[in-house]
Amino acid sequence: MVSHENLDGNSLATTTSTSETLRRSLTLWNSLTIGFATVSPVAGLYAIIGVQTVVTGGGWFAALALCLVMQLLVATVYAELSSQIPIAGGAYKWARKLGGATTGTYAGAIYVSSTIAMLTTTAYTGGVWLAIFFGSTSGTGITLVIWGAVFLLVCTILNLVHVSVFKFLISFGVYAEIIGSFGVALLLFFFFRQHDFSELFAHLGTGTAPSRTAAFLAALAISGWAFIGFDACSTIAEETHEPKRMVPRAIFFSLCMVGSVVLFNSAALTLSFNRETLQQTSAVSDPVTPVIVANFGAWAETPFLAIVMIAFLACGSSMVQYTSRIVFSMAREGSMPAILSRVTSAGAPHNAVLFTVLLATLGLLFGLNDEAVATVLAFGTGGLYAMFAMTTGVGLYTRLTGRWDPSLGELKLGTWGLPINIAAFLWSIFEFLNIAWPRPYATSPDAPWWQLWAVPLVLGSILTATTLYVLVGRNETSAHPEKAESR
Repeated sequence: MVSHENLDGNSLATTTSTSETLRRSLTLWNSLTIGFATVSPVAGLYAIIGVQTVVTGGGWFAALALCLVMQLLVATVYAELSSQIPIAGGAYKWARKLGGATTGTYAGAIYVSSTIAMLTTTAYTGGVWLAIFFGSTSGTGITLVIWGAVFLLVCTILNLVHVSVFKFLISFGVYAEIIGSFGVALLLFFFFRQHDFSELFAHLGTGTAPSRTAAFLAALAISGWAFIGFDACSTIAEETHEPKRMVPRAIFFSLCMVGSVVLFNSAALTLSFNRETLQQTSAVSDPVTPVIVANFGAWAETPFLAIVMIAFLACGSSMVQYTSRIVFSMAREGSMPAILSRVTSAGAPHNAVLFTVLLATLGLLFGLNDEAVATVLAFGTGGLYAMFAMTTGVGLYTRLTGRWDPSLGELKLGTWGLPINIAAFLWSIFEFLNIAWPRPYATSPDAPWWQLWAVPLVLGSILTATTLYVLVGRNETSAHPEKAESR
């Protein structure tokens, strides 16, 4: 059955089959931890710090801070929308309700493909940490893909167990993340700092970027990866108690918490290590572990690796839940096979979870080619910023045309709502174009042309396929109007 709830989402339970209704079992803390784990300071910062230093030469702290501030504006628009439309699927559902079915179809295609790309990238890098923890030293493509599949298997199991177990493990993962990132950063900051604070803003433009301006723009584009995922709180709104009040808070506070940790960590790392060391840092290698071992003894290595591994598993598990709820919402609206909208007696969409993991596992095959992994990472980031632009754009258009009245939601921004929405939309458009812009100096010197144009090529392919789907659907509706009416 397809749901047709009112704009505020209150009639969902009465118009949707019980086999398509999620159970409210998450508190504000649960929603907050899922948002925190999805953004993941450890995964986010280690994924960008090395390439930031290589491309910019240093001095990228200001770009990181600016990116966080602008993303907080986007999060505010998401919080405003979720305070009025707290339904599974989040931004996909908002686009459909405010912009119409066709807009929703495009939004769903972009949203699902982007989050799947994010999950694939997280599984690939998380699998490497899993391998390191268990003593596997092989770094071949097929081995890394297998470890990534093992990582996804664990994340799947965590999503299929009872919700109380899932909530406990995600909270445990967040505690591990805070200890493993913020706690270590405190140690670095107070005991291993080598540079003055001026180092945070020095050396900009001395990397592979041809100028300071190019370096700053590249730093903004790269920083975008560290502040995505907060919208996970909105995709699980239907499972959250008092969602109109709790979800907006979870969206905003999760990004604030993550942003604070990322900024402090980046400062601690920059002030504690030489640029040459930071250039070797990546999502699968960090400069911190050798320092911990050298100063606290070899016994500290295993606990530290365990903390990082648990943080990655919490991130991956949250992303599986995050993406599966978008799949579930699309299936409930008829945009995906109906079987994906079915839930268990406990109110969990296990079919959507398994489908999500299957797609991410297939995506891991790109891990057989390092250049293809970079393409998946680039599209995951660019695609989500395209989604941010669509969501804030639909919100702005319907706000100006009177189709959406934000004052009806629990979160009331008053006269600040419009300028925040405008700024968030303009920023999302700019950052999407900035991320999609081909930068030969930010990739390997022999990178193929399709890797440089990865974001527009992949996004263009998805939009083309979606357009064909929409046109075929319209032709079928025209040929069989009685079926359209029955829906």
